[in-house]
Amino acid sequence: MRTVEHELVGLAGSGGRWRPVAAGPFTVLAVALALLPIRPVWLWAALIGAVAAFPWLLGAIPEARRRRPRPYWRLSAAGLERVGRGGLTMVSYERSRIDGLAITTGDGVLTVFHRFGRTAVGGMTAMGLEPLAVFVAARRLGIPMHVLDGEATDLLDPALDEALRVSGLEDDVPGGGPLPRDHAAEKRLLDQEAALLAAAHEPPPETPSRRAPRATPDEQRLATPEPLPSRRRIMFLGALTALLGAVMIVRIALDGTGEFGARLAAGCWALAAIGGVLAARRRLLRAAQVRWTITAERLRVRARPGRRRETQDLRAENVAAVVVGPGLRLDPVSGEPRRADLAALAFGHRLELVARLPAHGLDGFQLAHALDDHGYRVITPGAGAPRRPDYGLEGLPEIFAQVPGGRLVVEGDGLGWADAAGDVVLKMPQDRIGGIELLTVSGHAWIRLYDSDGDEFFSAPLSALRISRTDLRDSARRAGLPVNDAEYDAYLSAAFHSAMSSLSAPDPEPAAALSAQGVAHEGAAPQPEPSEEPGFVFPVHTPPSPVTAPGTVLDATRRSRVGTYGMSVLLCEAVALLGAVWLGPDLGGFNTTAMWSIPAGLMVGLLGYWLYDRNRSQLRVSSAGVAVITRRGRVEWDLARDRLGGVGIDDAVERMPRLVVWGPSGRVLRQITFPPDLGELRRACERYGVPWGPPDADRPAPPPPEL
Repeated sequence: MRTVEHELVGLAGSGGRWRPVAAGPFTVLAVALALLPIRPVWLWAALIGAVAAFPWLLGAIPEARRRRPRPYWRLSAAGLERVGRGGLTMVSYERSRIDGLAITTGDGVLTVFHRFGRTAVGGMTAMGLEPLAVFVAARRLGIPMHVLDGEATDLLDPALDEALRVSGLEDDVPGGGPLPRDHAAEKRLLDQEAALLAAAHEPPPETPSRRAPRATPDEQRLATPEPLPSRRRIMFLGALTALLGAVMIVRIALDGTGEFGARLAAGCWALAAIGGVLAARRRLLRAAQVRWTITAERLRVRARPGRRRETQDLRAENVAAVVVGPGLRLDPVSGEPRRADLAALAFGHRLELVARLPAHGLDGFQLAHALDDHGYRVITPGAGAPRRPDYGLEGLPEIFAQVPGGRLVVEGDGLGWADAAGDVVLKMPQDRIGGIELLTVSGHAWIRLYDSDGDEFFSAPLSALRISRTDLRDSARRAGLPVNDAEYDAYLSAAFHSAMSSLSAPDPEPAAALSAQGVAHEGAAPQPEPSEEPGFVFPVHTPPSPVTAPGTVLDATRRSRVGTYGMSVLLCEAVALLGAVWLGPDLGGFNTTAMWSIPAGLMVGLLGYWLYDRNRSQLRVSSAGVAVITRRGRVEWDLARDRLGGVGIDDAVERMPRLVVWGPSGRVLRQITFPPDLGELRRACERYGVPWGPPDADRPAPPPPEL
């Protein structure tokens, strides 16, 4: 039997893709040629077209398209190495000189410990290595592996280094300079390694597909949603932009290029055509679908369109387990490793990494269960650490903790803090209290206090203050304090409405229609005549929708609206100025055209955004769910409460943070396109019981029962 050297190869892109070579410099050269008075005009137009197409011709040369793998990192029995394009070792850390490896949680840097200190190799994402893969591979090679809490620059204090050099206190320094280990992260990696060992050496468990072959389909396909706009539409727009630019340059050449304004317009058209083609290519590369074909015999994964030969095909007998969770993927434009919300690592029976399977854009819940149904062992990272509430007990005075058995009481016309004997040791008069708000946070009753200016200065759970919600509300209202308990008032309103609805007379028409439908459906004996004797009627009430339920309407902030007004006006002014440059020679000159196009652009920008702003979208938050409606009442979308997993900020890697609505499985269901006030949105979510934050915040830390 041939022994295979165990090694871990980092994620790196492969060459061979047709891309333009030096597109930026050649674009500048094409614009510069368009500004020159070259004679004859056909040579001028031909030079512009040739320079614009030259980067694409260079990219089509077989020598340029030859498959040259990018530099990658490799961890093997020889050590940690960085292999260049030609297979030569660029950086090498020999195995015999490595005392241990460490991953810092603060910055994700891989650090090598050796006899003479430590060396920060680089970030795990930039190296194309996953923490679990490095952890398992290093332990298989006999290299001590640690997870440290902090950053690579904090492993040894620089002040301590200076003290060692100046005073010569080497003997007084305790052994071991690193920070304490991050036990939670290291334990998670150890648990995943144990699961991989069990999958590699234990027989696979009984799965529904093995017990009953007809229980699951023989082949299941998963794919990300189709890109919008579609790939064909992107290609059409790119080709149309290039054709329009070429036609306009030819038209300018036929009309004459004697004036500088005509040559400037030709340069603008050349820049627009080349930029449109490059933007379409960039968008086309990103508009790719991830397609999975899962069977009991093999896995087929395809992520790049038009690359059937690059489809990953794995046989089931070569896969011991599949780790589904956050990972890495190649950036479709630059080819560099980037973080991905979802990826799959396939490990073999010798704990080697068999393949990295892209899964960004898929539903992790659906992918994991589809793999499990077809007999694959699925390993997912452990549950994350519980998220602490954004507000705590920092505002509690020190006397609260110094009074044994203290509790919050309503004393006279204010609030006070009483000891176990009932004596008030601290009192807050009514003139300092601007408002008292009672609400529910994570299933616990909380209190918020506001001063006379309306600013929040105190927030704490009522269990920590040793007072019930009912006692505080009733006592404060009897004392004349401003108390707002929106949840309790909404409950009383709903209870009163339900009681009054049950006392109202039922409408006989629905009952008659129901009887007629029953006769038509059954086709049997006619229903008996309704008797005159009184009976009980149970009315059926339709539950309120997110649009009709009582709630809070949140609008875009004034700052964002003013900024959008300014951007729309500037955009229209830019279009008016470019139109004056391009069409000025045909309309009496640049100055004459600009005199009426610039004021027209200003009016179009103001009027166009006013027409949009008068029917702008607004967010409605209620106990029935969330909805986005316009000012005229048109419903853009709504989501019921049972479909919500949370409302919060999505800090994506490839785009700006956005306000989204999560599903219970963690998938982004809707995106809120306008920025409401986050403070008001958080208060509205807490008031109506809508979860605030990512969907993994379903296990918040409860408030402390005592101080």
